[in-house]
Amino acid sequence: MSFTQNILITGGAGFIGTHLVKRMVKLYPQYRIVNLDLLTYAGNLSNLTDVENAPNYVFCKGDIRDHVLLEGLFATYAFDGVIHLAAESHVDRSISNPMAFVETNILGTLNLLNVAKAHWDKPTHQRFYHISTDEVYGSLGETGFFTEETAYDPRSPYSASKAGSDMLVRAYHHTFGLPTVVSNCSNNYGPYQFPEKLIPLIINNICNNKTLPVYGDGLYTRDWLWVEDHAAAIDLIYHQGKIGETYNIGGNNERRNIELVHYLCDVMDELLGRSQGTSRQLITFVKDRPGHDRRYAIDASKLKNELNWEPQVNPEDGLKMTAQWYLDNSEWLEAVTSGAYQQYYESHYL
Repeated sequence: MSFTQNILITGGAGFIGTHLVKRMVKLYPQYRIVNLDLLTYAGNLSNLTDVENAPNYVFCKGDIRDHVLLEGLFATYAFDGVIHLAAESHVDRSISNPMAFVETNILGTLNLLNVAKAHWDKPTHQRFYHISTDEVYGSLGETGFFTEETAYDPRSPYSASKAGSDMLVRAYHHTFGLPTVVSNCSNNYGPYQFPEKLIPLIINNICNNKTLPVYGDGLYTRDWLWVEDHAAAIDLIYHQGKIGETYNIGGNNERRNIELVHYLCDVMDELLGRSQGTSRQLITFVKDRPGHDRRYAIDASKLKNELNWEPQVNPEDGLKMTAQWYLDNSEWLEAVTSGAYQQYYESHYL
């Protein structure tokens, strides 16, 4: 079978990657999608069982830091595009082990850039799409929004490592002419998210009547983006985004952490048939994270004006769908919260 494009998606068994791979495999049967994932704690092939036998899908277990592996993949599939999602992504983990974030997020990205550059010596139609975070911009005050022109000011080892990888991608465009595009997104939420992140952590703990840890005073503010809206934006930017440009992707859903937790408590009480207010009693304020950014907020008007994208799922519906999904998929949740994750959770939150 011949394909009109061969696309490498790195980190395709992770949270965002799962939704993107499914979307691309199903919407574009004329494309061959190659999913490269190391299957660390956050990668899970069971997320992809409904596409694993698709004729246009290939999975490869491997590390983006493995130069020989990448050379072999590019030689075999002659990729027309790379959508680069693979990354270490949890701020708390970056505080306890910064080196892992530098090695994967910076050196891994550099390795991928070098292999793409070697194989796309005179690029015509190819593109290298690097997906990043709004955390590279630092922290906002009570007002204002991050735009594509906001100066970088990363505050954690995680955001610093992503800032470094963003800069490398842009440098390879300007220095070597590599056809690149970058996007910076706000906090994603939805099905298949590993439960060290706030929303699935709260849902899982409510199900098990465990403490709901909230950092500091709970007034830290984030913009929340439904993961399938993000996958749709990635799809659009990959196909129509302008080479050399950056696009911010936001959910128009800015909430303080404590307000978000209160809402989830009320939704879960309703879904579990508990008296309203029951889950709120589990909330416990814990010692703040070092260097905790106060507020993030995305201005996604460039993406709307240039490519006609805006989020389709409103926050209330998205959070309810997320809670229901975790309840309906308790076996998945139990599987990923066993073993190493449980040890990590207990050492950091209990």
